[in-house]
Amino acid sequence: MSNLFFARTQFGVTTVYHFLYVPMTIGLAFLLALMETVYFRTGNETYKKMTQFWGKLFLINFAVGVVTGIMQEFQFGMNWSDYSRFVGDVFGAPLAVEALAAFFLESTFLGIWLFGWDKVSKGVHLLSIWLVFIGTTLSAFWILTANSFMQEPTGYAMRGGHAEMASFGALVTNMQQWFEFPHVLFAALTTGAFFITGVSAYQLIKKRAVNIFRTSFQVAAIVGVVASILTAVLGHDQAQHIVRAQPMKMAASEALWNTSPEHAPWTLFTVIDTNKKHNTAAIKIPYGLSILAYNQPTGKVQGMNQLQAQYEKKYGPGNYIPPVKTTFWSFRIMVLAGVLMILFSLYGLYLSIKGKLKEHPFFLKIMILSISLPFIANTTGWLMTEIGRQPWAVFGLLKTASGVSPTVTAGMVLTTLLGFALVYLLLIMTDIFLFVKVIKDGPDKENPDSDAADTTVPSL
Repeated sequence: MSNLFFARTQFGVTTVYHFLYVPMTIGLAFLLALMETVYFRTGNETYKKMTQFWGKLFLINFAVGVVTGIMQEFQFGMNWSDYSRFVGDVFGAPLAVEALAAFFLESTFLGIWLFGWDKVSKGVHLLSIWLVFIGTTLSAFWILTANSFMQEPTGYAMRGGHAEMASFGALVTNMQQWFEFPHVLFAALTTGAFFITGVSAYQLIKKRAVNIFRTSFQVAAIVGVVASILTAVLGHDQAQHIVRAQPMKMAASEALWNTSPEHAPWTLFTVIDTNKKHNTAAIKIPYGLSILAYNQPTGKVQGMNQLQAQYEKKYGPGNYIPPVKTTFWSFRIMVLAGVLMILFSLYGLYLSIKGKLKEHPFFLKIMILSISLPFIANTTGWLMTEIGRQPWAVFGLLKTASGVSPTVTAGMVLTTLLGFALVYLLLIMTDIFLFVKVIKDGPDKENPDSDAADTTVPSL
């Protein structure tokens, strides 16, 4: 196997692993800020205990997420030196702003929030957690600014065989960014919401600190309903942008070999034969693809065969069709997970408002399992976004095969891949151990089966 294969594998492993932590950091930061805001305005001690309990889990997730992010950066210099040279003059500014402003903002005020309980005023303490949330969000914004350049290059000029920034404004106002960032942001809020509803469901089954976890469930369910619906709506908008900006990615995500008829159906299921470029046993929803692409039942969508011919004329000989099966199924798994999250969060909120959660233990168990849904959706969404862009590292400018380090051998990359995998295994074992310990201890470590002393029934 080539160094390109191992470099791509290492990139996929490190990025997927890092992306498990980032959305939950953003989502938990927002929910912590929301809970503390209610405490600030009402003085209800239950919300303070909620904030402190979920804050412990947030800190564990934040710490491991930072470590995985640092490790991820090493591979760019090691395995992707030609890629780094090509995009370095473009990526330098947004990544510098991310490190020097966003990360320092969240790190500095996280310290004030962590050590500032009863040491700074309630207002300053509340401001700190909101600034942590803003910092994590800005961090995601600048990272996605760089990623959007890879999807849809803007604001650059080609000089000496590499891209140089010609307009910082054009880079920031990249349309891909303004469809991608809101979708990712609300997906992150959904991730935090489902983590809290799932853990709360577990504690409610165990009848621990019922007031705290019943309220936590309700707060997170409200955020889950709003965020999961907006994630779906914004994802739909992003898909329509992909039809225009990256039609090959959309065609691959639909396993659409030839341009569709005027009334394009949406393929729910099919068996894909990439060798013969043919599908069998397809289950299709009439007009579905036209509606997905144009919000109306009419409108053709270009097929991969026609786009391949166009790309060969524009970019020269080569295979411009991405891995179709991975792109097709990752899109459907993401959509299925998204639909389940909307349904579960709506039903959970209904039961919570009606005060009937304890009468539905089976649903509570489902909510525990549902913690995995946003992670599945985030991962498959990322796979579709990145694999659907292949063979390009930077669309239309640099192929992935041209970005790999030419002097690093396959054995070297395999060695670091195994090393990273071992470190990540240790990190995730530590992460799970700490999570389980904090969750079992509950908000009242000395008496985990108590109702945390507060017997009032809090409300929003």
